[in-house]
Amino acid sequence: MTTTRSGAKTETGAKTENGEGVGSKHQLDTKTTPSSKRTKKEDGKKQNTVDDTIPSPTEAYGDGKNQPPASEDKKDQNGQQEKNGDKGGVETREKTDQKDDSAEQEGAREGVVPSNILEKGVIYFFIRGRVGIDEPNSVDDIRRSYIVLRPIAKDAKLGEGTLDDVGNTRLIAIPKKVLPASGRDRWIAFVEKSHASFKTLKDEFISASDYTTKTAGVRHNPAATPVAEGIYAITSTGRESHLVYMITLPEELGEVQKEIGLKNKGSFIISTRNPQYEAPKGTALPQGPDYPKEVLDEFRALRWVATQPKHLDFPNTQFLLIGESSGIQKATEPQKGQEEGEEKPIEELEKLEDEDTHRMEGLQGDASAAIFADLHAHAKDYPKLQTTF
Repeated sequence: MTTTRSGAKTETGAKTENGEGVGSKHQLDTKTTPSSKRTKKEDGKKQNTVDDTIPSPTEAYGDGKNQPPASEDKKDQNGQQEKNGDKGGVETREKTDQKDDSAEQEGAREGVVPSNILEKGVIYFFIRGRVGIDEPNSVDDIRRSYIVLRPIAKDAKLGEGTLDDVGNTRLIAIPKKVLPASGRDRWIAFVEKSHASFKTLKDEFISASDYTTKTAGVRHNPAATPVAEGIYAITSTGRESHLVYMITLPEELGEVQKEIGLKNKGSFIISTRNPQYEAPKGTALPQGPDYPKEVLDEFRALRWVATQPKHLDFPNTQFLLIGESSGIQKATEPQKGQEEGEEKPIEELEKLEDEDTHRMEGLQGDASAAIFADLHAHAKDYPKLQTTF
């Protein structure tokens, strides 16, 4: 069922017999290396979480020494130079490329954004039903859950209207279907697409598709269904990184949101896996991320390091999601030695949340219409925001 509000493949078209379109090349391999000759396809099978191969929280945090110096130049994956912290992990672009009516207003944030906010932006949560199930009636009917991140500049505020499509969106797959709730919950997600345009998301992720198999004939791969929209930040608390979010839509969390583990305000510890080591049992991808040497060098001999936004700019990056039952307090703690005039991280997030609330209220139609309008899509072509099973 849907909700309303008042007011206002890494390879295109790729299909496998399990029906997954985008990400079909990313089926988790039961072998331990990406070069395994035989890939096992999983049809709704839960991702293995093996205590002796998935690190404990303390093992996964890293030691915090992998942070590059603040003044050091870095290269993006295209080899172009950019300054650390210039855009907080956001792909560099000229302000003149933005439309005047874009909701992202670069340079408009007054005051100093906390230095431990590595990146901020807008977040969307989606689910996709199993093959042939357009509207899931339980968590068991869900094939996979997804997070879509649309970064904005660190010095930006959110104004009225929709976001421009600047091709910096990331699609993250969560094979476990639900989100981790506590530190005992720790499983691996992966970057399915990076530097994606909204058109790419529509064509290769959100849209439904049909395909034919020799044994079952025509099968239906359902469209992705939105379950929430809000704002997020990637923060650093020394040797840990956190993905913290605040939900804007739906206005009240429903059964679906609660069942998959969403909260009004939530956070996860995130740690990136070093691809130079063997993947934990049951989690290997057919291919690893194509990190440049300077990124690989930052891992040193560590198996896991605190996630940096630039890690998420590479498809096939695997990172650990660890639940934080205490909420967002730890993820938004002010850091020692912060600059004079810097706001507290929680203050910046609350401002962004308030701006996003007013922005989405100003878009025409119900919650579904607002979410798809923000993604430059027509809501009538896709499933509505689902709040109940």
